[in-house]
Amino acid sequence: MTDLATTLPDLGVLSRPHAVTPSPQLVRMRPFGIGEGSTVVISLGTGAFLLWVWWLVGRSGAVPHLFLPTPAEVLAAAVTIFQDGYANGTLWEHLSASLARILSALAIAASIGIPLGLLMGLNRWAKGILDAPIEFYWPLPPLAYLPLMIIWLGIGEVSKIALLTLAMFAPILLSAQAGVRSLPIDRINAALSLGARRRHLFFEIVLPSALPEILTGVRIALGVGWSTLVAAELIASTRGIGYMTMSASHFLATDVVFVGIAIIAACAFCFSFAMRLLERVLVPWKGKL
Repeated sequence: MTDLATTLPDLGVLSRPHAVTPSPQLVRMRPFGIGEGSTVVISLGTGAFLLWVWWLVGRSGAVPHLFLPTPAEVLAAAVTIFQDGYANGTLWEHLSASLARILSALAIAASIGIPLGLLMGLNRWAKGILDAPIEFYWPLPPLAYLPLMIIWLGIGEVSKIALLTLAMFAPILLSAQAGVRSLPIDRINAALSLGARRRHLFFEIVLPSALPEILTGVRIALGVGWSTLVAAELIASTRGIGYMTMSASHFLATDVVFVGIAIIAACAFCFSFAMRLLERVLVPWKGKL
């Protein structure tokens, strides 16, 4: 919120000699958009309302519990899985397997996608060469090239990580490219007029300006990765949250399916929250310039 100090003149007072000048008054500007108020209370209230509707529908019997278990049944299934495990594995074994795949794929996609995206934003030859294959495979759902991953890489961990990497690679690369392309030319000209060299120009101007877009691309890539996780763990897996969820669906264990969905959603939320904290540290100026 911006405060402007304004003086409200009074012509009658100004015309009199030896008049005391009125003190400045603060005028609070009206907020634009959602303003600076927190939305946590609204979000918590919305979540509580949805849980109440879920509980109400489950208790009413309008939908059989086989298809829509009550929150109490899902909670009981979660406690049972936490204590005894499910599908030949403990909850931690399934969760750690999924986290290892997601983090490995993110590291590979970011380490390759960010440099290539920056290069595409800075060099027209790089953009011309890489743009066509990226735009060709980016709109495809991961399940479309899942059979190729099996044929080329087998049914081990390599094919799963490769599938997740391809799903997360394009958003990171395109966001890095967009960050460079959106850089105002005035900043470049100002730095060049002050004698900046190409190395300083990249590390002091280009990279910091593209960093907000890159972090946004990483957040999007994490969302795509978690949505692809179930498909990746269909490839002859014996561990993983996606495998546990799909295994439960084969036996119509809907409460376990709800538990798996809740775990994936909680993990995705934690990753997204961590990325927001990282944005506050690395790009504190985002949205303020």
